[in-house]
Amino acid sequence: MKEYLNILKKCLLFKDLSDGEILNMLTCIDADIKKFSNDDYILRMGDITDSIGILLSGNALVIQEDLWGNRNIMTRLSSSDFFAEPYAAIPDAVLNVSVVATNDCEVMKINIHKMLTMCTSACTCHNHLIQNLVTAFAQKTLMFNDKITHMSKRKTRDKILSYLSAEAIRQKSVSFHIPFDRQQLADFLCVERSAMSAELSKLQKEGLIKTSHSHFELNINPVD
Repeated sequence: MKEYLNILKKCLLFKDLSDGEILNMLTCIDADIKKFSNDDYILRMGDITDSIGILLSGNALVIQEDLWGNRNIMTRLSSSDFFAEPYAAIPDAVLNVSVVATNDCEVMKINIHKMLTMCTSACTCHNHLIQNLVTAFAQKTLMFNDKITHMSKRKTRDKILSYLSAEAIRQKSVSFHIPFDRQQLADFLCVERSAMSAELSKLQKEGLIKTSHSHFELNINPVD
């Protein structure tokens, strides 16, 4: 497990824990590592899990799909991000999302019940881990509130501007990269890709944005 320490130290679950404390906790919470290939389902809608997943390498998408293949991207996962904690915390909770690898990746699975149950020695690092988990729940709630804000806009144009404005504020710059390609952005905002592309073109012509692939630059003072 030592080879993954640099990644785990970036994970919010292990924030402010020393290398030794992290390694001890991994044994305590039954950490296990699995490998997945591009397009593999790490978790599938309808599954039941008692484990939190931590992405050690590669990327993945958290998505919702219907029976006709329509896809709604909830979020994108990168190295040190974690997932499935709400479903793992509730016994027999059925996932209403899937987690799909977008390239080859490694995932660490940790048993949430072992995490939430204090060990017999009641070590301070275990208590710290639980506090970090609570903080993570709060942060993800805020993140999904942002997504609801974007999706609540009626027009495709307004959804795009809502998302780009939020990203500029989050990244503290009007020039930034987003974690999605064009199709993924359309899926994230729940709009048709063709309609989104048309609106992006209009926004560029109006001087509100400049964009190339996943890079955007916002102009907050466009000239008529």
